[in-house]
Amino acid sequence: MKKFAIALAICLLTPQLAMAGFDDTINAATAPIATAIGALVFFKIPIFGADLPLVVLWLVIGAIFFTFRMGFVNIWGFKHAIELVRGDYANPDDAGEVSHFQALATAVSGTVGIGNIGGVAVAVTVGGPGATFWLIMAGFLGMSTKFVECTLGVKYRNENPDGSVSGGPMYYLSKGFSERGMAGFGRFVGTFYAIGIFIGALGIGNMFQSNQAYVQLNNVTGGMFDGLGWLVGIVMAAVVFAVIIGGIKSIAAVTEKIVPFMAIFYCFFALIVIFMNFAAIPEAVSNVFTGAFTGEGVAGGALGALIIGFQRAVFSNEAGIGSASIAHSAVRTNEPVTEGMVSLLEPFIDTIVICTITAMVIGTAAVANPGFAGDATGIAMTSAAFEGQISWFPVPLAIAGMLFAFSTMISWSYYGLKGWTYLFGEAAVGQTIYKLIFCVFVALGCVVQLGPILEISDALVFLICVPNILGLYVLAPIVKREMDDYMVRIRSGEIRRFKNA
Repeated sequence: MKKFAIALAICLLTPQLAMAGFDDTINAATAPIATAIGALVFFKIPIFGADLPLVVLWLVIGAIFFTFRMGFVNIWGFKHAIELVRGDYANPDDAGEVSHFQALATAVSGTVGIGNIGGVAVAVTVGGPGATFWLIMAGFLGMSTKFVECTLGVKYRNENPDGSVSGGPMYYLSKGFSERGMAGFGRFVGTFYAIGIFIGALGIGNMFQSNQAYVQLNNVTGGMFDGLGWLVGIVMAAVVFAVIIGGIKSIAAVTEKIVPFMAIFYCFFALIVIFMNFAAIPEAVSNVFTGAFTGEGVAGGALGALIIGFQRAVFSNEAGIGSASIAHSAVRTNEPVTEGMVSLLEPFIDTIVICTITAMVIGTAAVANPGFAGDATGIAMTSAAFEGQISWFPVPLAIAGMLFAFSTMISWSYYGLKGWTYLFGEAAVGQTIYKLIFCVFVALGCVVQLGPILEISDALVFLICVPNILGLYVLAPIVKREMDDYMVRIRSGEIRRFKNA
C-alpha cells in the first residue's frame, strides 16, 4: 500500500500549470473524437417538437418487449425476489462467490450515483414534473430487461478453477451467438462489449465519480481543498485500492454494508424535506400526473416529458446496458433464474424509489417556494431544495453524494476488470495491473478535467447497449424456458427452501 501511495504521489505531485497544459493538450486532441462518437450514439430524431435519442428508444422498446415476453415478471416475481435476497433458497454448496444480497448490493451501488441526485433535477427542469411519472414507468419496464440479462449472465458465466467466476454480456453474447452458428459474430460483439465496458469503467464509472466526490467534499468544507485535488485523489485511490484488491468478495463485503446505509441515509433526509413541505405534497403529486399527459411549458408537450423521464431512467438504472449482469453473475447459485429474479429489485430501488424521492424533493420545494433554486441546476438545485428547509441540510446531501460516487467506483472497477480479463485472460498479475491502472484514474479524476474523454466513455457505455439488446432478443426464448421450468419446480417443491420464511 505504501509503494502504491508513493507511486501515485510521484504521478500527481506536478505543478498546476503543467496539469493545465496536460488538460488542454488531451482535450484538444480528443474533442473532435468525442463530438463524432457522441453525435452517433446519441443521435436524435425530432418528434412533435421533442428530440428523441435513438439509443433511448432502443432501450425502451426492448424493455416493453421483455415485459410482455416474460409475462410481467416485474410484478409477479417481486415477492420471490425478496425471498431470494433474504436467503430462503440459498444453498451454500452452489457455485459462485457472493450471496444474492451481496450481488444485489454491488449492482445497486454501480447504478445509484450522482445522477440520482443531480440528473433527476435536470430531468425535472427540462421535462417538467410530468417527467417523474415516465421515469417511474421506465423503471418498472426496466425491471424486466434486468431479469433477462442477469439470468443470462449466470447461465453463460465461466466458472474458473480457483472457484471465481466471470460473467456478463461479453460471455452470453459470444456463447449465445456461437450456439446459433454465429461464432464469429459472437466473438466480435463479445470483444466489442468488453472494450466498451473497460473504457467506460475508467471514465464515467471512475474519473467522473471521483471528480464529483472531490467537488462535493470541497464544497461542503467551504473550499478547504482548493488546489489539493491531488491529495484528495491519492487518499481516494488508496481507499478504493484497499477495497478492490480483494476482488468481488471484498467489494461485496463493503457494498452490502454501505449501500443500505447510504440509501436509508439519503432517503431519510430527503423525506424530511418532503414532509416539511407537507402542504405542497398534494399539488406536487398532481403536477406529476397532469404534467405527464399535458406537458405544459415543456418542449414537445407530454411527449417531451415522456422522453426526458424515460431518458433519465435508462441513464440511471442502466437496464439494457448489461453492466449489472457482471456483478450478478458472481452469485452463489446453480439456478440462473434466481439471480434474474433478484435483479428485478435493482431498477425498483434505483429509479422507482431513490430517483422518485429526489424528484419529489424538488417538486414540493417548487410548489412551496417557486424559484427556490434561482439559476441553479443539477445537484445544486437539489441542494437548494434541502437548504430551503434547514441551512445545514446540504451537508448530509454532500455526504450522500460522496458515498454514491465511492460505491459506484468500486462496483465499476469490477465491471472493467471483467472486460479486461475477457480480453487478456484471468492471470492474477494482469488483474493487479488493471486495478492499479483503475486507481491511477481515480486520482486523476480529482486533478485533471478531461471533458472529452468522459464524453467518449459515456457514449461507449451506451453504444454497447446495441449488441446487448440484440443478444437479449435472440436469447429471450432460452430465458423464457428457464423461467417456466424454474417456476414449475418451485411450485412443486422440487426446489426446496433452506430457511423458513
